[in-house]
Amino acid sequence: MTQLTPKQPARRGIIFPELTLSPEELARRKAENEAEYQRYRTFFERVRPELIKEHYGWYIAIELNSGDYLIDQDKEIAHQKARDKYPNADHCVFCLNESGATGRI
Repeated sequence: MTQLTPKQPARRGIIFPELTLSPEELARRKAENEAEYQRYRTFFERVRPELIKEHYGWYIAIELNSGDYLIDQDKEIAHQKARDKYPNADHCVFCLNESGATGRI
C-alpha cells in the first residue's frame, strides 16, 4: 500500500526576492519614464509640422542629448540608423502622422 506524504507548503514569491523593487522605487521609475517620454513628445511636436508635409507616414528616431533626429520610410531602419549613429544613447521612434503612433490598435 502506498504511503501518503504530507502536502508540501505552497511556494510563493519570486525566484530572487532580494531583487524585488519596493512600490516606492517602482513609482519613481514610472515617473522618470513618463517625464522622459514627455521630453521626446515635446521635441516631436516641435519638428512634426515641418516634416509631415514631405514625409507623411515616415518614421522619426529622436535622440534628445544631441537634439538630432533621423527619418526613414521603414521603422526598423530608423531604429538602426539611431543605434548606429548613437550606440550608447537612448532614442524614441514616432510616426510622422497626426498621432505619432507607430503601430495599430
